[in-house]
Amino acid sequence: MRSNIRFLGRHLMLKEVYASMLLRGDKKATVRLGRVIPKYGEVIVHSGGRPICKARIVKVRYKKASELNDEDARIDGFDSVEKLIKELKANYGDISPEAEVTIIELKVTKKLTELDRRDPYMGLTPVDIARLSLKYLKNSLTEKEARILEELARAGSIRRTAIRLYKNDEARMTVKRVVKRALRKLLDKGIIGA
Repeated sequence: MRSNIRFLGRHLMLKEVYASMLLRGDKKATVRLGRVIPKYGEVIVHSGGRPICKARIVKVRYKKASELNDEDARIDGFDSVEKLIKELKANYGDISPEAEVTIIELKVTKKLTELDRRDPYMGLTPVDIARLSLKYLKNSLTEKEARILEELARAGSIRRTAIRLYKNDEARMTVKRVVKRALRKLLDKGIIGA
């Protein structure tokens, strides 16, 4: 039986109680009610109003709620399937045994509290910085910065952004300066970093 279908974009939200479990490796999946179809192979995980890590989606499985087992519960950070079902009911209300659930297995690839200060972009990609800035710095960006970051998020590279906005790739330095300013703002506001 197919239930509500939703698409997962580039951002995955987690309750704060689960964030540290994911970062420690005690939680390797998230179980969601309904059919959740990821659009991308990597997501930025957010908790407590800030991004906490980047994660690769390793596997996606679909089951009926009645088919969940203790192994599904363990990879989601619970001791038993009973505790997992109890938490799902707390989040979603009553769940039919026939309700479809999605198990999204994750592998943390970058903790956003452990950034490489030697790297010009601190180990993030310019596209990551653009997406985070557009989500968290909307009121702090100039119109020009927002336009450049939006195009970078769409285009996927500094070079393509420069060509699309300025019709030549020599404008890459303009795009890079905006990305570095946005990164500084993310750090200064405590959105990323220790």
